[in-house]
Order: sequence, then C-alpha cells, then structure tokens
Amino acid sequence: MLSTRQTPLRHGMSTALIWLERFKAIDLLLFAGVMLAKMYLFSEILHVANMKMTGTDALIELGSILLFSFWTIWLPARGRIISLIALNVIASIVLYADLIYYRYFQDLISVPVLLQFSQVDSLGESIGTLLRAKDFLLFLDFIAILPFALYVIWRGRGDLRRASEHRRRTAIWQKAIVRILLSAVIFTIGSSLVFTNVNEAKRTWGQGIFDGNWWNLSIYNVTGALGFHGYDVYRYVKQNYLDAQTVTAEQSSEAQKWIEARGVLRGSLEQDTLFGAYRGSNVLMVQLEAFQNFMINKSIGGQEITPHLNGLIKQSAYFSQFYHQTAQGRTSDADFTANCSMQPVANGSVFIQYAPNEFDCMSKTLKENDYGTSVFHSYEGGFWNRNIMYNNMQYDQFYSLKHFTLDEKIGWALGDKSFFRQSLDVISEQKQPFYSFLITLSSHHPYTMPAAEKKLDVGELKGTMMGDYLQAIHYVDAALGELVDRLKKEGLWDNTILAMYGDHDNSIKDWSLFETFLGKELNELERQMILKQVPFLVHLPGDEHAGTYTQVGGQLDVTPTIMHLLGISTADQYLIGTPLLTDKPLSGKKIVLRNGAFTDGTFYFKPSSDGVAKNGTCWNIQNNAPGDLNACLDEYKSARTELSMSDQIVMNDLIDDFKEQKATEARANSDLVTAQR
Repeated sequence: MLSTRQTPLRHGMSTALIWLERFKAIDLLLFAGVMLAKMYLFSEILHVANMKMTGTDALIELGSILLFSFWTIWLPARGRIISLIALNVIASIVLYADLIYYRYFQDLISVPVLLQFSQVDSLGESIGTLLRAKDFLLFLDFIAILPFALYVIWRGRGDLRRASEHRRRTAIWQKAIVRILLSAVIFTIGSSLVFTNVNEAKRTWGQGIFDGNWWNLSIYNVTGALGFHGYDVYRYVKQNYLDAQTVTAEQSSEAQKWIEARGVLRGSLEQDTLFGAYRGSNVLMVQLEAFQNFMINKSIGGQEITPHLNGLIKQSAYFSQFYHQTAQGRTSDADFTANCSMQPVANGSVFIQYAPNEFDCMSKTLKENDYGTSVFHSYEGGFWNRNIMYNNMQYDQFYSLKHFTLDEKIGWALGDKSFFRQSLDVISEQKQPFYSFLITLSSHHPYTMPAAEKKLDVGELKGTMMGDYLQAIHYVDAALGELVDRLKKEGLWDNTILAMYGDHDNSIKDWSLFETFLGKELNELERQMILKQVPFLVHLPGDEHAGTYTQVGGQLDVTPTIMHLLGISTADQYLIGTPLLTDKPLSGKKIVLRNGAFTDGTFYFKPSSDGVAKNGTCWNIQNNAPGDLNACLDEYKSARTELSMSDQIVMNDLIDDFKEQKATEARANSDLVTAQR
C-alpha cells in the first residue's frame, strides 16, 4: 500500500505511474499522441506552400513515431517512461532547430550541418531575430513531463515496489513474450504506415526525389519531419560508412569525361583576343556579404543606395544576369564556387565536409604561376573551417580576426571601412603580382548598423529589416569607394584586375518589404530574380571593356573569367565554369543552381517543392510570364547531370584520382618513349 502521508502532487504522480505500469503500452500511446500533435504544430508554424499536413502525412508521421519508440516496450515501466520522455525532448529540440534553421536557410537541418553546429553560437544576434513566441508551444508539455521524469527517477521505484507488494508476480519469461509480441506489432504497424505511403509517393508524384536529394524540404514533403531525420541519418551513415566506395569505375570514368569536356570547351576559347590580354596583372577580388542585384542603381529618399558601385559599374564589365549558386554553406559556398568552380554540395558545406579534398582553385593555380596569394576576413579563422580549407587552397597567408585591430566594431566584427583600410596596408606591401581575396562582413544579417552610419532616409521602411539592410549596403558601398581611392593612391589601380560579386541573398523573407521598396507587386519570377541574382563586375586597367553584359553567368564562372584574362590555361583543369568576358558570348550557356533551378537568360526553370520535374514552372524572362514547360524539360536532364557529376567529383575526391591517373599515364608514355630510343 502507498503511504497516505504523501502530498497531493506526489500521490497524483504515484497513481499515474502505477496505472502506466499496469496498462502496458498506454504510455507509448500517450507519447504517440503528443508527438503527432507536435508534428502538426510544426507543420503549421513552418507553413511551407503546398506542404500542409494531410491525412496521409499524419499517418506517415504516426508510423515514424512508432518506429522511433517501439523498442521502449522492451523496458520495465520506469525505464520505458524515462526513455519516452527523453525521446520527446530530443524530438522537440530537433523540430525547434528545424524551425530556426528554415527561417534563415529555407531548409531543414541535417547531419552534415550538425557537424558545423558549433558555429551557431557565433550567429548570436542573427538567431535572436529568428525566434518566435509561438515556437515554444513545442515545449508546453515539458511543464508536466520533466517534473514527472524527476519523480520517476528518484521516487518511482519505491512507490511501484510498495504498490506491488500484494500483487501476484508475473514470470519473467511471460513478461518477455508479451513485450516482444507487443513491440513486434507496434513495429509492424509503424513500418506499414511509413513505407506503404512513402513507396506510393515514390511510385507516383514523388518519383526521383530520393535520387536527386536537391532539397531537404522535398524529402520532408514525402516522409514528414521525423521520417526526414531518420532518412537523413541513414543517408549520412550510408554515404560515409556503409558505402565507402560510392562511385564505380564506370561512374568515375563518366564523371572524368564530363568535366574534361568542360576543359575542352574552355580551351577552344583560348584563341579569343582577351585571352592573356592582362597577363601579369594583380588580382584583387572582393566577396560582398548578402549583396544583391535589386538595389543597384536604385535610390531612396532622394539618395542613391550604392553611388560608388554605380559609378564603378560604368567603368567596368558589369554582368546584369549573374546568379549566386550557393546552398546550405552560404558564404562558404560562394567562396568555394567562385574560387574553385565546382557546385556546392546540397547538404552542409564543402568547407566543412570535404576540406582535405583536391580542387583546382584559383589561389592554388595563381600560386603555381608565381603569384603571392592571400585571403582576408575579419572573423574567427575556424568559422566555416576556413583555417583548414584555405591551407588546402594553398593561400600563402590567411588574415583572420586576430590579425586586425578592432577599431570600428560594426555588426559581427570589424566594419568594412576599417577592414579594407587594414587589408590594403598589407596588400600595398605585398610582392607583385598578387592575388588577394577580401571577404566583407558588415552587411551580414541582421544588418545592425550604429546610428552614426544610418545615413539613408528609408522612409516607411525605417525600423524594418529591409530598411536596416539598405543602411548596411549603403555603408558597404561607401567602404568600396574608399577601397578604390586607396588602390589609386597606392599606384595599384592601373595594374590590377578588381573583381567583385555578391555571395548570396539577404535572408529577408517578407516580400512585402521588397514590394514597398520597389513600389510594385512581385510575381514569382521577379522574386526568383531578386533572390538569386547578385552583382558581378570586373574592372580592368584603363577602364577597358566597360559596359553592361546581359549574357547569363554564375559564380562558377568567376575563376575561369579571371584565368582567361590572365592568359593562364584552364583547359586541363577540373572546373565547371566558362569565362564570361570574351569577344563573343558563349552560345548555349546555361547556369544551374543548387536547388535544381536553371536558366539560359531567356527562360528560368523553377523546380517544384515536391521535386517532380513536370510540376516545375518554366518562366519566359522577356515576357515575365510562365512559358512552354517543354522548353525547360529539354534541358532538365543536363542540369541534373551537372549537379550529379559535381557531387560525385567533390564528395569522392575524384580530382585527386583523375590527376593521379594522368600522372601514371604520363610516366608510362615517357617510359615507352625512352624504351623506343
């Protein structure tokens, strides 16, 4: 018998524990009900278009919950209850992390991202702006279950023992049989609910989703939240452990032929008059944080937002249809795509996951051609694993936060004006020719500028994130003006190629803010153009070849463009991009984005969130309206091929294999020639 001297709370907990112990699996059913409610709440808060939870989705989620927890039946009552509460806590935290991650990256968190999750602390204020009060409904049940868990751990054993003193004990073998049979039934039900419905989706509207893996949300749309994370763990383990050799010899040969054909294409352009026209010039490249195309040549409150950049565009080759090609790696992806001309991976960051692999990056190539190479970024060197990756990219020196004096604190770290000034102090003393790569930071989300630097009158946008963004961009533009003046003062202007590009979008998701700024409603194509287009300009000595170039381009084309101007052949290098600044635009040029979108400058294919090709939209850019879908579907296979081939090469370190194979063939040919002599 239980003591009658217990407090009402203790007595209530004791009673609940006893009933949960006597009625097998009732605790698991309660767990399933609570978790299903959380999955529905998660779906509602996430609020992705065309992904509202349906009855079928609810069955899949329920099946996943049962598979997640069926094994707890094997445990005695106290162990089972504690395990279910622990599973609840884990799942709730993962769902919450998904919400925060989605608001910034428009995707769900994955295992590769968790490997770089130590960076979350550095996001600081950015994370604060992504929190919502309603999110904490996911943790509402913790008010009851966490105190109950503490009770079960510390007092539950004694209460159960006293309550069972006069009950007939069941044989251990009988308990084992009941638990095994009950868990088998639950496992079977869970498997049926999940795999029957998922396989039906794979057979019908979701064909190819698990093959392409272009977007985690597409998989979530089929599997549900818990199912996605289960699949993601399976995918990671399979990729990194179960399938150590993920590429067959045939696939490797196919990838080699594909990427070497890209080299042949670049080689065919080396008869161009611009090839080598600026041989021996210094190269200064600036990656501009969250710098987008839509505010170029725009004004607000009677002031130009980017007056210095607008002026520089008139003296430079400016590419008006230039796209960022980043994925979850964001800034690190832009760095990788622009400098190494390979597609980023769909999940995580190449800088984190594949830093030791072999790539033909611009810094390495220029170093081999007697350039001094350096990279400047006024933030922690370990962020995005830069210390390791830049060593592999063979920069002579990486100047991180520890090399700078923090005399102008703006946003995350050093203001860009001081950053450029201190960087030029170093660059002006460098051996020439040099390649220096500068990565800005002041226009990073959430765009908090000191009052003294808020120099625009943003009108009704004041106090909004868009207003703050424009203020940050205006400041960075002023810093660029100072950078150009300093280059001229140091005598570098006339013998330096200056290249600038935006790294990715600004993460502002409220389209009404864009519409207020632009003064018009935006259709889906216009939104995509804003989201995906960033500026790219190349200033050449003597203001040569200045003008606006309308042919399509992307970050993969940055390194081939610079190498072309310097007269350094990339015909034998493993790069995807092609030079943009040539006598004539390359015909048939197409830009492929990591999410499966692609464009040739006349049409823009936007994939459907369900990953089904025929559900995508083929936009006619000139008409600003949906066009003939078949025009895009004809190019769909080649776009997927580019992403697939790049993934095979990057993820399996095939460039190293390709080079070793070539070296072996060269040695064999040399030995043959020697023998013939």
